[in-house]
Amino acid sequence: MNNSSAKNSSLLPVIIFGICLIAVGLAAFGPSNLFQGADNPSASSDAPAKTAGKTDSVEDTSPPITEEPAETPPGMVWIPGGTFTMGTDFFPEEGKPNPDRIKPDEFPAHEVTIDGFWMDITEVTNAEFDKFVEETNYVTFAEIPPKREDFIGVVPDISIIPEENLVAGSLIFNKDFDRENLRMDYPSWEYQAWKYQKGADWRHPTGPDSSIEGKMDHPVVNVVYKDCLEYCKWAGKRLPTEAEWEYASRGGKEDQKYNWGNEFQPDGKYMTNSWQGTFPMDRQNRDGFLDTSPVKSFPPNGYGLYDMSGNVWEWVNDYYRPDYYNFSPKRNPQGPTASFDPGEPTIEKRVTRGGSFLCNSNNCTGYRNAARMRSDVSSAAYHTGFRCVIDTKMVKK
Repeated sequence: MNNSSAKNSSLLPVIIFGICLIAVGLAAFGPSNLFQGADNPSASSDAPAKTAGKTDSVEDTSPPITEEPAETPPGMVWIPGGTFTMGTDFFPEEGKPNPDRIKPDEFPAHEVTIDGFWMDITEVTNAEFDKFVEETNYVTFAEIPPKREDFIGVVPDISIIPEENLVAGSLIFNKDFDRENLRMDYPSWEYQAWKYQKGADWRHPTGPDSSIEGKMDHPVVNVVYKDCLEYCKWAGKRLPTEAEWEYASRGGKEDQKYNWGNEFQPDGKYMTNSWQGTFPMDRQNRDGFLDTSPVKSFPPNGYGLYDMSGNVWEWVNDYYRPDYYNFSPKRNPQGPTASFDPGEPTIEKRVTRGGSFLCNSNNCTGYRNAARMRSDVSSAAYHTGFRCVIDTKMVKK
């Protein structure tokens, strides 16, 4: 999947975080979870049977919960239940332009019914996460130096991992990437513009010399799936399912590419924090933000939710499988029972949604309602955060 000539020893710190392990001819290592690669979900002959991800249950035909059963918690909004079309029903023919970078894992479009729930109006902010850490003394994954033993089963020979690479940190955009040798003619070429940064964590988004001072209203980043679960537990909430997330993102509208409509910049107005220019060579700042932006910087969707498109990718609870839509239940789907990414079958992946400040049409279009992405559960990155939900079963009687 990744070209071995682009994966040199400078990327080994990325490798040891279990983000990627791909053999292409020569045993090449490289990250592949930050963007949507693996265009063909059936590319691996080792794919488990579809039933491995299928959940058997009796279909619930009762009307969805639409009425709010209790007072809305602070900082959240009620999303009334309903039925919507999840996924994509259009895919360009082979050889035809695909400007939206639509992926096969968005297929087929299928009808889903969701019960009502409450969702955070914004992504979890630095201020909110700081309060959680202050009260619990929680230490995030990116702040803990890894051990060789952590990568048994991920790296063929853990003894080859140099001691100097066993450092705490996270993945960030590398503004000093090799422009002269940049190639864009193979899957996951984007990783040539990424690097593993020692000392990057939620308090230091791009490394030890950076800070969240003055950015307490920005979304927290560099958090992995487990970090999100711990925050949710503390807050009395949970992560949304992928179906809940897409339903909420659409804002009560059907047949819209983005949560505000079908035109990316209506009347020339920027509706989301994304990359302007050609990624990664031309980094412009026409929307006012190069990296994260304060939550509520752009208009909300039809449900009053901010940043469901762009700013940062958001973790959801579902395991990732590219074929899940083929057998997803209609009512409140919870995702497959196991993870499977054909490109990295040994690495556990969960779904992330919404795109980020690094997305654009030549890189990824994660800001589309239907766009999916899969992420290594132990991969911290400075363009990924989360938001929480509460369902009606969680309400104290």
